[in-house]
Amino acid sequence: MLKGNLSEVTEFILAGLTNKPELQLPLFFIFLGIYVVTVVGNLGMITLILFSSHLQTPMYYFLSSLSFIDLCQSTVIIPKMLVNFLAMKNIISYAECMTQLYFFVIFAIAECHMLAVMAYDRYVAICNPLLYNVVMSYQLCSWMIFGVYIMAFIGATTHTVCMLNVHFCKANVINHYFCDLFPLLELPCSDTFINEVVVLCFSVFNIFIPTLTILSSYIFIIASILRIKSTEGRSKAFSTCSSHISAVAIFFGSLAFMYLQPSSVSSMDQGKVSSVFYTIVVPMLNPLIYSLRNKDVKVALNKFLERKLLL
Repeated sequence: MLKGNLSEVTEFILAGLTNKPELQLPLFFIFLGIYVVTVVGNLGMITLILFSSHLQTPMYYFLSSLSFIDLCQSTVIIPKMLVNFLAMKNIISYAECMTQLYFFVIFAIAECHMLAVMAYDRYVAICNPLLYNVVMSYQLCSWMIFGVYIMAFIGATTHTVCMLNVHFCKANVINHYFCDLFPLLELPCSDTFINEVVVLCFSVFNIFIPTLTILSSYIFIIASILRIKSTEGRSKAFSTCSSHISAVAIFFGSLAFMYLQPSSVSSMDQGKVSSVFYTIVVPMLNPLIYSLRNKDVKVALNKFLERKLLL
């Protein structure tokens, strides 16, 4: 990313999560621990799905993609955040800020649509089990993942190009712990109306459409489950969806709180808290949710560990 021609600001200062010096070191160790758990959990999930024949299904194909997105999302934000906890002044250059913004938006949008794809996969598996292998073919799964990343790249490129065209003058303190859209839009001395319209339109599309897909899928799923006569069958069907529902609720709840609030009622400090959930906590929790609440993953993990111990 190159610095925009109109911009006079060459670097930004990140306000961070807190301005209290006594909290910097404890927060450093907390978020370092979170990042280690996130990396180990998501890399472990990707490795387990890759090497376990028991998990070579579309559901886990999508789950491995979600783990990759979560790993990248955390890596875009947390390492710089950890450095800032130890630095005297939290400086980020213009080019680094725009680059961080670009990749953050890519993986945020990708996660939204990947969760929607996973909901559709569960809909087909439960509502049309006999046609599942035909409908959810390898080709269709590949095209769906490709479509997720295409939408993410289009959204990220649009947001970043719009941001490169605004004029930053003297204000350079970003009231956030990373380069996010709304905190950046508080700083320009030029008109940001186009940027705000783009943010609103893309936010509605990338939150509303996946949410509608997920809700529609689960309405049909619940209706189908309620028609199952056996208690064991109902329990098994619900268990395959519970992990996904938990991940969706945490991610979209915090995302909507940040991006769909009117500016008159939203607070950047509240936004920091909600963004911690969808940028840091959710990527850490997803592999834990899908492993602890999924029997197939537990069985595959036990077999994988047994093979490693026997070698």
